[in-house]
Amino acid sequence: MKKHLLALIALAVILFLPPFLKNYGIYMFTTWLIYVIATMGLNLTVGFAGQKSLGHAAFFGIGAYTVAIAMKAGISWWVGLPAAMALCFVIGLILGFPALRVQTIYLAFATLGFNTAVWLVMRNEEWLTGGTFGFNGIPRPEIFGYSLKESLPYYYFVLVVTAVAIGLLWCLLRSPWGKAFQALRDNPIRAESLGIDTRSYTLLSFAIGAVFAGIAGVLFASLVDFIEPAPFAVGASIMMYLMVVVGGAGYFWGPLLGALVGMVVPEWIRDVFPTLANWYLPIFGTVVILMMVWLPDGLMSIPDRIKAKRLAREASTARQLAGKAAGAALEAKS
Repeated sequence: MKKHLLALIALAVILFLPPFLKNYGIYMFTTWLIYVIATMGLNLTVGFAGQKSLGHAAFFGIGAYTVAIAMKAGISWWVGLPAAMALCFVIGLILGFPALRVQTIYLAFATLGFNTAVWLVMRNEEWLTGGTFGFNGIPRPEIFGYSLKESLPYYYFVLVVTAVAIGLLWCLLRSPWGKAFQALRDNPIRAESLGIDTRSYTLLSFAIGAVFAGIAGVLFASLVDFIEPAPFAVGASIMMYLMVVVGGAGYFWGPLLGALVGMVVPEWIRDVFPTLANWYLPIFGTVVILMMVWLPDGLMSIPDRIKAKRLAREASTARQLAGKAAGAALEAKS
């Protein structure tokens, strides 16, 4: 009952609060939804399939640059979106091949190198990406002639895309594919002995996660109206990984909380406490470190931890009562 009430409150805030906010508030809500999409894909790769990836921002950037280049060439946004998804899927498959050879920290370093390579292409290949000058004037899409140029209509458009992405991922994870991903995470050897093609599912975990990042990148490019290489550097990949871990890797709703903590809370600290404007990132980093010490499974694990403690207390009480009953029975016999 409490979960449903919290879900309804959150839904009401997402639907009805933005019209009462200024443009900056709407921008922050829209950015949060975009990062929810991106980290949902990373959570599939890291949390559900058990792989390590520090290259997610590269796909975020590939999606953004693909739609920007397409629209610069006179191609519709609605063509650029599937083109970005297809390109991210193919490159994600290719990136998945190192995961067939190496794991854990070595795989993380391989994806880190991939992110660096993509970022260098964005920065240095001016003929394609505009280099450090980037692209500006990226228009927002239109739906049946209705422009999404204003902040609020674009927010609701991003909200619909986010809902569709969440729904698709929900269905995927409850299908046999989702069970195969979780089996791959829990025990690859046992999964393979049960007939699961671990190679294919490893590649697919990277490819599908990359598609989600590509969609987020396309939405991000239209939101900010200007892109350049900085938002897609290694630091962005680390921040996305933190969002997944803070929210709770392997928890479906973890990215919603993780993106909220990673994107909105630091900005809130900076705005509400101006004296901490130069210190809000160190403060945020310290809070994340402390949280990882006390909540290594993320914020979404709090209900499970509370439930586990309650069950432990109930089991302890039951054992005590059983012991007293047994003692009383022995006394009665004697």
